[in-house]
Amino acid sequence: MRRLFAVVLAVVMILTLAACTKVPANNNGGEDKAALKVGLICLHDENSTYDKNFIDGFKAACEKAGLKEGESFFIMTNIPEGAECKEAALDLADKGCTLIFADSFGHEPYMIEAAKECPDVQFCHATGTKAHTEKLANFHNAFASIYEGRYLAGVAAGLKINEMIEAGTIKAEEAKIGYVGAFPYAEVKSGYTSFFLGARSVCETATMEVIFTNSWYDETLEKEAAQKLIGDKCILISQHADSYGAPTACEDANVPDVSYNGSTEAQCPNTFIVSSRIDWEPYYTLCINAVKSGDAIPTDYVGTIETGSVVLTDLGAKAPAAGTAEKLAEVKAGLQDGSIKVFDTATFTVDGKTVDSYLADVDDMGDYVGETEVIKDGAFLESEFRSAPYFDLDIDGITIKE
Repeated sequence: MRRLFAVVLAVVMILTLAACTKVPANNNGGEDKAALKVGLICLHDENSTYDKNFIDGFKAACEKAGLKEGESFFIMTNIPEGAECKEAALDLADKGCTLIFADSFGHEPYMIEAAKECPDVQFCHATGTKAHTEKLANFHNAFASIYEGRYLAGVAAGLKINEMIEAGTIKAEEAKIGYVGAFPYAEVKSGYTSFFLGARSVCETATMEVIFTNSWYDETLEKEAAQKLIGDKCILISQHADSYGAPTACEDANVPDVSYNGSTEAQCPNTFIVSSRIDWEPYYTLCINAVKSGDAIPTDYVGTIETGSVVLTDLGAKAPAAGTAEKLAEVKAGLQDGSIKVFDTATFTVDGKTVDSYLADVDDMGDYVGETEVIKDGAFLESEFRSAPYFDLDIDGITIKE
């Protein structure tokens, strides 16, 4: 029995090593361009606006690098946030990939397991939190300062509300925004708070109601949440969820909408205002070039407006208020030169008080205890200490609805 076990163990070790064999390096220490293969693991497929955004950026970067789908780059879709992710990562390594990406938060522990088993393969995980504490040379996290894009989208929303007030469609005290959120995580809270602060920077009477669906992708729940918010007299809707459910509800009810991860104008031509999104192509390109040249990939990468990672779609043809493009250009310039800070503590309160100090759970050790001071010079420093969001304050003016 022991002998049989030893044989089985040896076979498993051989298979694992085979799956994690590194492609031969060129004379500069990087990968041989002809042999370079890369892979992407997605939670859903292109029917999800979230995953489609990753897939589009990945294809663009790979094609620019001269890679071909099915030969030197591979996309694995509908991979759950479970052991299936590790299996997918090892499968990609078995195909010869020496650079592997995953796009969903829950993929992270399984990517880490794969990284430990395959030290010569680079694993890059979007939205994760543990690269800076795991300290693996081949495991990396990435995100972007999308709160700046959300803030800009919020400005566009606030201008639309002002137009509605000036037209007499609503009263100033009726400036209530609805927001469909996936989960009450820091990523979602950071997004809807920055969106709200952008709206309130131009419409002081704005308030917001949030409904969580507790799912990243459920078109029925997202549409029902938007309908509930509209029924509760929310006069504009935005979202951090991955389907067309909320925008479709807005189009049906003729309620202005700000989407996320890409334009929904084709589906909602009468109500679409704008969308913010992370453009992942610059990050993919950076990583591909780093592997080619043998350079290090950043442990925590934060894409910005300057890197082309934080972008807005074109404005909708019908719904935006007059002057929106000009105002967005002005605010964008302020974000870039630092004169506008999204989480300026002078612009919000918590329980009626200004936030002068806050320990955020940056290291994410599973204890949900904050350990890092993130307030400095009158601003909450999002993205300063890791790439993934850690803003999780519940500020005044935003109400969570059941």
